[in-house]
Amino acid sequence: MPKNFPRPVEDYFAGKNSGDFAAALSGFAEDAVVSDENRAYQGRQAIRSWMEETRARYNDRSVVRDFVVEGDTVVVYAEVSGTFPGSPITLRYRFTLTGGSIGRLEIGA
Repeated sequence: MPKNFPRPVEDYFAGKNSGDFAAALSGFAEDAVVSDENRAYQGRQAIRSWMEETRARYNDRSVVRDFVVEGDTVVVYAEVSGTFPGSPITLRYRFTLTGGSIGRLEIGA
């Protein structure tokens, strides 16, 4: 991972890519919200289910290409590959950190 990458964000990408969803979730707040593909998932259990579902459906992997940290917001641009049309694509991940944990993650093109 890049230098100066916030730990919760690093844990998310490393865990999601390896299929270690407990590690991927470790940086999320209990009441965190993930928005992806026009749906929202609130709470760690819902987020874990979303991770498992997207892995099963797309076999997705992300490679961080760039990121910007502005206060409590981390915007990451990652190349995502998997079993979906148009793979690979570049997606934007907008993390909002609250008290050192991920409080919100918005994923889009």
